[in-house]
This record gives sequence, C-alpha cells and structure tokens, in this order.
Amino acid sequence: MRTVSDMLAFAVTDGMLHFELTATYEIFTAPQLDYRVVVCGNAPVRVGRFTLEPDLPLDQLKRAETVIVPALADVDDPIDLELVQAVREAHEEGARIVSLCTGAFVLAEAGLLDGLRATTHWAHTDVLAERYPRVEVDPDVLYIDNGQVMTSAGKAAAIDLSLHLIRSDHGSATANTAARRLVVPPHRDGGQAQFVLAPVPSGEGHPLAELFDWVSARFDQTITVEDLARQANVSSRHLARLFKAVTGTTPLQWLHTQRIRRAQELLEMTDDSVDQIAEASGMGTATTLRRHFHRTVGVPPDTYRRTFRPVGGR
Repeated sequence: MRTVSDMLAFAVTDGMLHFELTATYEIFTAPQLDYRVVVCGNAPVRVGRFTLEPDLPLDQLKRAETVIVPALADVDDPIDLELVQAVREAHEEGARIVSLCTGAFVLAEAGLLDGLRATTHWAHTDVLAERYPRVEVDPDVLYIDNGQVMTSAGKAAAIDLSLHLIRSDHGSATANTAARRLVVPPHRDGGQAQFVLAPVPSGEGHPLAELFDWVSARFDQTITVEDLARQANVSSRHLARLFKAVTGTTPLQWLHTQRIRRAQELLEMTDDSVDQIAEASGMGTATTLRRHFHRTVGVPPDTYRRTFRPVGGR
C-alpha cells in the first residue's frame, strides 16, 4: 500500500486528448481514495477543445510518486521536449510512470521503454514500433505493468489501468468500489486482447468490396481460398496480393478474423448458445470456437459475453 501523502501528477502539454485526462482525473480524485492529485504543465494548455490551467510547473513532476501521461492527439506532431525531460527526471527520482494510450510515445521518447514490453492504441502500435525499435511493442494487450513503468491501450484500457493502479495501491475492495461508481467491470486482465480485430474496409473504393459483402452473408458456410478467388474472378495468387494490399493480411487470416468478429457480435447481441454461435460464425463446433476465440481475443466466449453484454441482455 502507498501512503496518504502520495502525490499523483498528470503531466500535460498542448495537443492532448481530453477523455483520457478527464476520465482518469475523476477516477483518482474519488473521495474514497487518498491521492494528492495535481496537474503539471508549464503554461495553460489546450486539451481537446478546452484550455486547462495546470496546478504546478512540469519540473514538479519529480516530487510525485506517480506520474500519468495522457494521450497525444496526433503522434506525428513534435513531442514537447520539456515534457519528455520532466518525465525522465521524475523516473530518475523513483516515480512510477504511467502512459495512457498514445502517451506511450512520450515515454518512448524519454527512453523509459527501451528493452521493455509496451503497448498503445492498436491503430498506432506499428508507428510506435517503427519509430522506437528498442521498444518491444505488444499490440494485443490492454495494458502492461513493468513495475515502475506502465502503458495502456485505448480509452477503455486507460480506465482498466487506472483501476489496476488503485487495486495495487489500496486493494481489491477499494478498486471494486471505484469500478461500481464508474459502472465498468471491476477487473479486466491487462494480458487480454484489445478486443479490436482487423475491420472490413468500408465503402466501394477497393477491389474486394463486393467479395467482402459476399463473404459477410455466408459466415455459416465453408469457404475456401479457391471459393474466394472464384468469386472475385482472379487467381488465388492474385487474390493473395489483393488481400495483402487492402487488409495487410492473407485471405485465410482475414476470413478467420471476420468469423471471430461475427462471433463477438452474436455474443453481444443475442442469447444464442456457444454451439449456435459456432455454427453461425462458421467455426463448426463450440470446442473449435472456444479454442480460436480464446487464442485470438484473449478470453473465453463466456467471459467476453459477461464483459460486453448489458445487464438483462438486449
């Protein structure tokens, strides 16, 4: 457990997203917690569409026990070097450094993720890995706790990591109380997948649009690569090239992903049994669905349904 004098500081600069900042700020300022929450920045900053007046300058981050770096709105914008230096100095003073979503780019720029596993929003993991090759980027988890350094994926994962911090500092009962107040699951393990799979490219602006529509109406049927090539009126080799260009993956992997996505939708939206969903998504049997679903999503179908299905069903 950490002490009542602990200072938890949000490190802010222009161009941060307001959701991750305001949502987690509200979490950590809950009355049942004893964090001394402050916002550190060197000047009034633009956060989303709002202007925020920091409590303390960035050089005061080194006094904090925990430093939280919210998400950057645009990872292609130059990173504030004063922010990077202040976060690095806080780390050197022993602070626990936490990034939310694309805030991981600040930690990587400071060198705090070198040689460590880290994550960020799935849409930016490739950029993070390319820009910082010494970081072991894992795109398939909600958050990663390396002890003194922690990173999280997208918006909901920022809440998950916040609850994980509260659980580490104050115990499960306090974390569960915070989760009930937020009306969110009290615990989602950081190692489970981000629940975001390769989407079907929308619109008619690519050569596989009609094929994707054809597949979407036949998930309950056996479909081979030859079936796909025949429907697209191309050779199997050319089909593979098209899929790589449009989806970044192979026809079979894309089809597998779409079947899992269909199973996710049915788990969320229907009362169908796992056997029925396995048949409707083309997985055949419940055993096959459970094996592939757990491997791809990170949790069993029943756990996924409990997490994402509203109380009382739809």
